[in-house]
Amino acid sequence: MYSGSSDGESHEASQRKIPPASSMLWVRNLRRFIGSGAGLGSEALMELETKRILLDIFKEKQQKSAEAGTIPSFYKKKPEEGSISHRVQRLAKYRFLKKQSDLLLNADDLDAMWVCLRENCVIDDATGAEKMNYEDFCHIASVCTEQIGPKCRRFFSPSNFMKFEKDESGRIAILPFYLYVMRTVSLTQARIDMSELDEDSDGFLQPHEMENYIRGLIPNLAQLRDMPAAFIQMYCRIAAHKFFFFCDPHRRGKACIKKVLLSNCLQELMELHQESEEEVTDTEQAENWFSLTSAQRICDMFLALDKDMNGTLSKQELREYADGTLTEIFIERVFDEHVRRGKTSGGNSREMDFESFLDFVLALENKDTPEGLTYLFRCLDLQGRGYLTTADIHSLFRDVHHKWIEGGNYELCIEDVRDEIWDMVKPADELRITLSDLLSCKQGGTVASMLIDVRGFWAHDNRENLLQEEEEPEEE
Repeated sequence: MYSGSSDGESHEASQRKIPPASSMLWVRNLRRFIGSGAGLGSEALMELETKRILLDIFKEKQQKSAEAGTIPSFYKKKPEEGSISHRVQRLAKYRFLKKQSDLLLNADDLDAMWVCLRENCVIDDATGAEKMNYEDFCHIASVCTEQIGPKCRRFFSPSNFMKFEKDESGRIAILPFYLYVMRTVSLTQARIDMSELDEDSDGFLQPHEMENYIRGLIPNLAQLRDMPAAFIQMYCRIAAHKFFFFCDPHRRGKACIKKVLLSNCLQELMELHQESEEEVTDTEQAENWFSLTSAQRICDMFLALDKDMNGTLSKQELREYADGTLTEIFIERVFDEHVRRGKTSGGNSREMDFESFLDFVLALENKDTPEGLTYLFRCLDLQGRGYLTTADIHSLFRDVHHKWIEGGNYELCIEDVRDEIWDMVKPADELRITLSDLLSCKQGGTVASMLIDVRGFWAHDNRENLLQEEEEPEEE
């Protein structure tokens, strides 16, 4: 009896359902213990902490993105001087520029390419020019690659061949192609040199960086090698200012490297590479802003005007510029628009410093350029409205008329001159002349000269006689 009852109870117990592990108290306690991280090892704890931190960062960025919407980031803080990121950036920049410099053709490579071009070209019977067709072009490419290396291969692409003018036989002249290679190499080298001086690597040069670039070029420029050492700093200051006048129209204090490379200023500076076998007159040298003669002329001009020798020019002193032919109202407007107030005398006095004087000279000597005409238009716009009316033209020319009569010239009718200016410009709006009108009419520089300089008006009034005088020596 006893054994039978025991077997029955055992059989009933085996038929009972085993509870799930999640319902057991010890299992819940163990999971809670592990989930808190108290029972994990050091590596597991670090991994858990890392995931938590990354999750917090991700949630924070998501929250900021949601708050900012679609507004992009306009400012990125630059690495601090001497920091690891700053050093890495400089090292990467140095290695990249060195790699690009190694890919350039040097002087010996260019000479070897020119020899290859001349040895493998054909002479045009009609013109005597040295030319090559596409087959010659490909052959020269293989010869140059063998002699110079693969770095010259990129100049012999089909697209480069198609850039040049072809004759009826499909041939191109070798000289324009070679000049294209030289100019490409020169511009690339200039880009590398400027990028090396770009301290913050933002693609812009500040004034002192541009001056350093010009200072580095002086020993390689044939016409500047004999420059006195004491004048080098002043020369670099004058030369760099032209780059900023044309490449920094908004006066932000930095010039875009790409814009500098594409500007006529760099080409004008590189003209000083060539040693002139014939004697060049002072007038011809002065036409190039970057010549030593021109820089000395600017300095002498400023010193001659600065009567009190205080390093700045007053209105009275500037009136003597160009033998006093500029009008009073123009001088006043120059000081109003382009000269900052002085810090002395209660801030009421205005004196033109050397930098502003360089802008002034550049504008007057480049009146036909958009930059020069923009400078002058701000002075002509008496009311600051962005356009000139007949009343403005009358007010501006009144001073020219006064100086004209003082010079013993014939009587003028201001209304006739005003109508002539309107006919020259042909403004889109018949009642006003804008800067855009002056630029599009291609005579904006002449109009500006007529309104600010009695000598400029005299040149316009006698343009036919002056043209005949220029043609007579050519006929002889």
